[in-house]
Amino acid sequence: MRQDIQEVLFTEAELNERINELGEQITADYEGKSLIVVGILKGSNIFTSDLVRKINLPLKMDFMAVSSYGNATESTGVVKILKDLDRGIEGEHVLIVEDIVDSGLTLKYLKDILLTRNPASIKVCTLLDKPARRKEDIKPDYLGYEVPDEFIVGYGIDYAEHYRNLPYVGILKREVYEK
Repeated sequence: MRQDIQEVLFTEAELNERINELGEQITADYEGKSLIVVGILKGSNIFTSDLVRKINLPLKMDFMAVSSYGNATESTGVVKILKDLDRGIEGEHVLIVEDIVDSGLTLKYLKDILLTRNPASIKVCTLLDKPARRKEDIKPDYLGYEVPDEFIVGYGIDYAEHYRNLPYVGILKREVYEK
């Protein structure tokens, strides 16, 4: 798999350090509050798992699975909920955890859906942000790193279900996905 990576953007050590910082910030911001962390499957699974271990608060976890890419390299703009929350969020503080914010279409759709369920608040934590591709005016409240307009994989982020298990974040070589 390493041969398919053009460049490593963030090493495993760099990711660990930044996730520690995010965990400390979230802990401080939610002190004394009830928090539900909602990981967006599949891409945020690894990030969500590492992040919640750095949040020093009692919290609940849940997951949603959505699809807007399929096996394509760009979002179709059509978002489908494949797995919804297992519990209600009314009156709860919700932290959506995403792997990468790209066009913003999926995240806006998710926030709009969850807002109809009357949470106390909704914030977003994303490992990566790609603002060059933004189609919706949406910004994460907690951000790991901003990334260039390249095809990113690793640390949970895939191309056609591959590369999720890389312990770092890198740019996929163009010839891999333009076959």
